Amino acid sequence: MNAPHSSLPRRPIRELPDELISQIAAGEVVERPASVVRELVDNALDAGATQVTLRLLAGGVRLISVEDDGQGILRDELPIAFKRHATSKIGNLRDLESVATMGFRGEALAAINSIADCAILSRASGLNDAFLLDGRTGELRPVARGQGTTVEVKELFYSTPARRKFLKTDATELAHCIESVRRHALARPDVGFAIWHEGKLVEQWRRCLDTPMADAAPDAVIAALDQRLSDVLGPEFLAQSVRVDWHSKQTNEFNQPALRVWGRAGVPDAARSRADQQFCYVNGRFVRDKVLTHAARSAYEDVLHRNRQPVYTLYVAMDPTRVDVNVHPTKIEVRFRDSREVHQAVRHAVEDTLAAPRAAAAAGAADGQANAPSLLAQPGNYVSGLGVLPKAPAAPMYSAQPAIKFEANAGLIGHRVSDISALWQSPPNNQDGWAAEGFAQVKEETAKRAGDTEQNPLQPSRPANKEEVWPLGRAIAQLQGVYILAENNQGLVIVDMHAAHERIVYERLKTQISLTAPDGSVHPLASQPLLIPATFAATPDEVATAEAHVATLHTLGLEISPFSPKTLAVRAVPTTLAQGDAVELARSVLAELAQHDASTVIQRAQNEILGTMACHGAVRANRKLTVEEMNALLRDMEATERSDQCNHGRPTWRQLTLKELDGLFLRGR
Repeated sequence: MNAPHSSLPRRPIRELPDELISQIAAGEVVERPASVVRELVDNALDAGATQVTLRLLAGGVRLISVEDDGQGILRDELPIAFKRHATSKIGNLRDLESVATMGFRGEALAAINSIADCAILSRASGLNDAFLLDGRTGELRPVARGQGTTVEVKELFYSTPARRKFLKTDATELAHCIESVRRHALARPDVGFAIWHEGKLVEQWRRCLDTPMADAAPDAVIAALDQRLSDVLGPEFLAQSVRVDWHSKQTNEFNQPALRVWGRAGVPDAARSRADQQFCYVNGRFVRDKVLTHAARSAYEDVLHRNRQPVYTLYVAMDPTRVDVNVHPTKIEVRFRDSREVHQAVRHAVEDTLAAPRAAAAAGAADGQANAPSLLAQPGNYVSGLGVLPKAPAAPMYSAQPAIKFEANAGLIGHRVSDISALWQSPPNNQDGWAAEGFAQVKEETAKRAGDTEQNPLQPSRPANKEEVWPLGRAIAQLQGVYILAENNQGLVIVDMHAAHERIVYERLKTQISLTAPDGSVHPLASQPLLIPATFAATPDEVATAEAHVATLHTLGLEISPFSPKTLAVRAVPTTLAQGDAVELARSVLAELAQHDASTVIQRAQNEILGTMACHGAVRANRKLTVEEMNALLRDMEATERSDQCNHGRPTWRQLTLKELDGLFLRGR
């Protein structure tokens, strides 16, 4: 028989010594040398540094030295710097609720000093003397130094050898330290950074802005930030990304946008297999936040292939009182007062930027023609309004010639549109003359620009005047009934006609079929009751979500109600998904609703249905197209949002430049 708990020795409640408290705090704040680097660089930036130099030995285990040219620390304040909860950043609760500095807790130096041999060398601005404080002995003595502060951390974890055993190799720890500084560098182009390891310079990012970011002109900040992104992430990132700049209509007391999202988002073609180039900042602080990550990912849903990861560097600027940075000891997590607002802002900012087709931007950048600036405001940016391009018709292209009329698909798309119109209770369009009338418009519009093609149907169409630019060029042939070959000023354009037309049909369906009625209400999807309700064992979270989102589930065409305290029953599903797994559908929708706002789930459900229809409605392979039809498709691509990728994220076109073609045939060699 086990001994009763009362036989255990009684342990009195007592206060822990300060040194042990600091070591416990160090376990939360300092995980590895990179954690120390992050905290010390934070302090350097808060001190107004314009140059930060990091020196390391053995990956930071033997030595971490951070030098800056900031304001420095006064002699009388140096002995307080190593005390717990001593800081110049905040003084009361109001300051804590509106933190605008990188550091604020006053724990870092005390925690680091408890597990390493530390020293601070500093000279305050306006003074002639510098002083050195020994963290072990507390000795303070005068030394020689220019304005600024140097913090040295030697023999990390010497007092806690068990923690030292968990460290990786010197090369791995060095890589983490460099990554920590890199995150700071991406947000501060007005500060120069240098990293030395074992006496060798391993990384250096020069200062790109002569004045503090807060005092510089917006255009200068953007230019400096682009230069820093190119220096840190490589010129490829800048070339394969587009500028994001979105701000809310609401303003703060200083007449500035209450919420702003800016930075650069990589084009879908630049996506990677790993999420190692995703950087999010909130008021200049690097964070890993689920709200921001999900918002950015959702903006790429329609354009990424399979499990590819997008690349981006996004900056969120907002009122410090609307975000809580005092959430995690490492300060890498934040909590928003209105997370839905931030999620929608980031999503729309990236989504709207990616929407514009980049064919015109690529053509303008390569051409360098006189009219290129009107098409391309900045290198690597999409064009937001293609005013000089021919207006695309509001219907997909199908041949009006009986000999090659694609009746099967024409009937299918008509049937599908009718179905989807019924789903959202929208009046059906005139399907009988839709395709023929739409293509007649394309034919007429193209004929005006192409000139007389009756005598020679293969004669490539040309812009009517020099002001007009056709980025995807003029169709010249069709290859194996799959690809369209076109000629533009840069060389050869190859278009996957099914993928391109699929995107065009998909975007038009999304435009024609709206989720909202004129009065602003949301139309529910048509649902089909199940003869026998599908029941499943549900978790408490699933039960609570089902009860809290009855209206949203009804909008999605789902009816999920409690069958017992631990069981849910699916009684109705959307008509188009009636043949699917009702339980799996219910679980996935409830999981989405539990994590994200309802609008995201509704939008995704709508897009999945429309995407399926667009795939079936698009022109198929081995369909013979005339030159006129091919040109019409190219013009539509130039004016359709997200036309660079199909609904599944595959590219719709590729450019082969004359230089690349010459290389294939060894011309000029």
